[in-house]
Amino acid sequence: MEIVESVKVCLSKAIDKATADGYNVDKGLKGIGITNQRETTVVWSKSSGLALYNAIVWMDVRTSSICRKLEKELSGGKTHFIESCGLPISTYFSALKLLWLLENVDAVKEAVNKGDALFGTIDSWLIWNLTGGVNNGLHVTDVSNASRTMLMNLKTLNWDEKTLETLKIPKNILPKIVSNAEVIGTIAKGWVIPGVPISGCLGDQHAAMLGQSCKKGEAKSTYGTGAFILLNTGEQVIKSNHGLLTTLAFKLGKDAPTNYALEGSIAIAGAAVQWLRDSLGIISSANEIEELAVKVDSTGGVYFVPAFNGLFAPWWRDDARGVLIGITRFTNKSHIARAVLESMCFQVKDVLDSMHKDAGEKGEKKNEKGQFLLRVDGGATVNNTLMQIQADLLGNPVVRPADIETTALGAAYAAGLAVGVWTEAEIFSNGERLKKDTTFNPVLDEDVRKKKVASWCKAVERTFDLADLSL
Repeated sequence: MEIVESVKVCLSKAIDKATADGYNVDKGLKGIGITNQRETTVVWSKSSGLALYNAIVWMDVRTSSICRKLEKELSGGKTHFIESCGLPISTYFSALKLLWLLENVDAVKEAVNKGDALFGTIDSWLIWNLTGGVNNGLHVTDVSNASRTMLMNLKTLNWDEKTLETLKIPKNILPKIVSNAEVIGTIAKGWVIPGVPISGCLGDQHAAMLGQSCKKGEAKSTYGTGAFILLNTGEQVIKSNHGLLTTLAFKLGKDAPTNYALEGSIAIAGAAVQWLRDSLGIISSANEIEELAVKVDSTGGVYFVPAFNGLFAPWWRDDARGVLIGITRFTNKSHIARAVLESMCFQVKDVLDSMHKDAGEKGEKKNEKGQFLLRVDGGATVNNTLMQIQADLLGNPVVRPADIETTALGAAYAAGLAVGVWTEAEIFSNGERLKKDTTFNPVLDEDVRKKKVASWCKAVERTFDLADLSL
């Protein structure tokens, strides 16, 4: 309910701001796009419109015992569903969160039995509310969000019957799957913009990919709470042998071709900076980390791995916990701040190395100097030191757009595409925008880089098998 309320406030404020900037919103607004954090799971009542339990957030690990149980029982173990959905069994994905709700919450069980339960990720919950809620609200999700539930077949883009049967999930609680750019429905009375079409919907990482105009062979990394790296593999579904997820990139219209992607998800990126601020009190605001980190020119041999609730790609270890190693009497808070920044960049490098192995030379687009460019976005990219460390550890240039809020931009692109505000060619011809971008080139000596990477790998190995440390 808080999320619905925040969307009401957000809509009003956005309209006020646009009006103050001289736009005629009543006449000019052609459509709206939605983008959301993926995987977060809600089950609500069709008749009352109320959620039957709190949403279970993407990084919540309460489902780890269900994961272990399924891995033991199913013939394919952790990778049992990879053929259909491209995802391993993990606490990360919605199906496991839904199973937990079905097993542990009486209100959910009762509503399912009565035919009154609806399941969805946050996009579904918002669209249902925006299009009328209990008064014939539309129960839909888009292909990108559906691809993160573990329940959608990547090739058919429909709910996978066999998976539903195996997990005993009733199909009638699932939303209808639509593309990322089509008129889904119109906003209901009672909202500030009734009658306006909802014409775009994408999960946040897919929206950022579109906002960055990532064509086949191009990759972007979004630095938020976590970090998410996606490489567009075109119309080809590439199965990962190196710990990445095979996922959908986007489908820009009902009859448009489907673009797929390889994705590496990192649970803790910007969240580690919040931890320095809120839990340790080493900094009082997130932007102070850069001032602190530049006081030293290295971490002094300190390595930090933020495995706060396990490690995602490419390791997939939910038994991992955070470590800070290499500490001496010489270590001060600047070294720790720099090690936190480096930890984000090392994790991104691990994912990109895996992508390179999976996609091969042909799967990645390079510039005229033979370099692979990483496009970056998200709040943390304002930190120039972080971006330079990223370029140094990759040994490749990092490109930051003038507008780093590419997730919102991608949702707007999809919405505008469906209602004819612009064409696909205009979205992907990004030459003009690239002129305003900032490029960070690597300057670190190659030998130093290799040694640092080897030390990082040693630190990662130290995090394994620590989940049962005594309180």
